[in-house]
Amino acid sequence: MNELKQIISLRLVDSDRAAVQAIASRLFVRESDIYRFAINYLLNRFSCLFDDSYTGSDLLPAMLEIRAEINHTLGLKRHQLEKIINGNNLNPDKYVAMCDIELLLMPQHLLRQRLMKLDDSSKNQSDVETWLKDYLTEKYQLLSVEKKTVFDDFILPNKKSAKLDN
Repeated sequence: MNELKQIISLRLVDSDRAAVQAIASRLFVRESDIYRFAINYLLNRFSCLFDDSYTGSDLLPAMLEIRAEINHTLGLKRHQLEKIINGNNLNPDKYVAMCDIELLLMPQHLLRQRLMKLDDSSKNQSDVETWLKDYLTEKYQLLSVEKKTVFDDFILPNKKSAKLDN
């Protein structure tokens, strides 16, 4: 069970490292514990990215969740993102059009303009991220894509089931 751990090197800007140190200090844990937590969280949250059975539109919920980071932090271009999403896709029903992949990379002001042209329902959405999620969910018949928080992974008692037991 206890796998051999590897040493890695990581480059961070001073402000990111200071933030990690502050979190570690506040939680009374080591800085390395925070890095391990972050990596484990990423791997659990985005397991679909290393599962080859997820292709095409299956990957859209994960891509929607990290939309801002795709371009800014990771620096992915549209052809790279298209290869990630559609590269191993053999099912034509799951194919994601390049124009929709481009939506994931657009800044909000351009995204709003593009959605106004594309979305037939002509919703006047104030939140562009929700509008994009709704548009892609409807177009690709995705299951409900909800933005989860850290606390969504905790099991909370269901009050309705308690009433049914009486």
